[in-house]
Amino acid sequence: MKKNATDKQPKTFVLDTNVLLHDYRCIYNFEENNLIIPIVVLEELDKFKKGNEQINFNAREFVRILDGISGDKVFNGGVSLGKNLGKLRIVPGRAFPEVMMDSFDEMTPDHRILAAAMYEKMQNPAAATVLVSKDINLRMKAKSLGIDAQDYLNDQVKNIDQLKKDTEVVEVSAAQISALYSGSSGLEAAALKLKPHANQNFLLKSGDSTALAAFDKMSGKLKVVDKVRAYGIEPRNAEQTFAMNALMNPNVKLVSLTGIAGTGKTLLALAAALAQEGDYDQILLSRPVIPLQNQDMGFLPGDINEKLTPYMLPLYDNLSVIKSKLKPTSKEAIHIEELQRQNKLMITPLAYIRGRSLSNTFFIIDEAQNLTPHEVKTIVTRAGENTKMVFTGDIQQIDSPYLDARSNGLTHLSDRMIGEEIFAHVNLVKGERSELAEIAGKML
Repeated sequence: MKKNATDKQPKTFVLDTNVLLHDYRCIYNFEENNLIIPIVVLEELDKFKKGNEQINFNAREFVRILDGISGDKVFNGGVSLGKNLGKLRIVPGRAFPEVMMDSFDEMTPDHRILAAAMYEKMQNPAAATVLVSKDINLRMKAKSLGIDAQDYLNDQVKNIDQLKKDTEVVEVSAAQISALYSGSSGLEAAALKLKPHANQNFLLKSGDSTALAAFDKMSGKLKVVDKVRAYGIEPRNAEQTFAMNALMNPNVKLVSLTGIAGTGKTLLALAAALAQEGDYDQILLSRPVIPLQNQDMGFLPGDINEKLTPYMLPLYDNLSVIKSKLKPTSKEAIHIEELQRQNKLMITPLAYIRGRSLSNTFFIIDEAQNLTPHEVKTIVTRAGENTKMVFTGDIQQIDSPYLDARSNGLTHLSDRMIGEEIFAHVNLVKGERSELAEIAGKML
């Protein structure tokens, strides 16, 4: 939360519950501005303390932080959050002013937070009071009352265009393309007047001739990217070829694949994992469990595995596609069955990953756009020796009401890790599931 140079005094930010659940350390990201937490927020946090999901962990961690810094002053004047930081206050419930009574007659938690923000604004008209919430509807309600409101901006990616256009087109000579394919060690990036980041992909063009290349930071050269077939799956376009190259590169330990539905993100990742199965002890596939229509898994019949199956079906579907490309009696098809029986190829919910150390594992995380930046960090820090992690997702198709294309964990990961030698990002743009799926993805 950057403070503008024109501001004459610290602002007062009123925090909504969803901000604390999104980033439990958010109170340290507002610089010298002061913070207010309405007492109703603590009531709501109490409802989230129990459970194994990331949101439950965040609720517990914030309460622990609050317990460590709070005292009597937190309810009276505020407690300093540290050097160059503002003060934190917890405020009691406030009566609804008349203007709120005219519009919102229900005493909901959201409206009680609005009342706290309205009270602060009326008590201190000279200081800027801002409601911070990831709930768009609550921000609209606040603005209707004349209260400034904004999203939590600290972990939002400002420029996502480079993530969508990660492949650079470069004009070269026919001789350079020939040299690239003739077994040379690659083309010097400096000679092409390029300043690429590690593992950046290039489409080299000379008239009607083209070549695919990726930048190797260690050598400083662009090296040819060949089309590689893995477990019956062969790349069908340039972006899929780049993706398979990153997935099969043992020096790249972290990969992010973005793109609309049907571009082959998960299928390529799974095929690459199976092709390298001998290099790892286990292949794990997972995705966040986000029930539809706010229905908890408890509504579903059966044990935990039966409850989870509907959410994991897309992963099983991709596995079925690979099996369909193989003869049932082939070594590869039989080996897949053996891996599943031996639990070396497992599909598991992300909630089971917390606390584990994943060594010698090829780990695919599907639908990663529905994870928060902190959740992605928690997963990546589980990586032990010789573990490779692949995050896939469509940043334009987010199911969480408090995430968007700029603030989700997949975008955050790709933005922060670009340039690292062990990281590669590919944005897949052409749908290959079917002509119908591609047209629907673009037009509907």
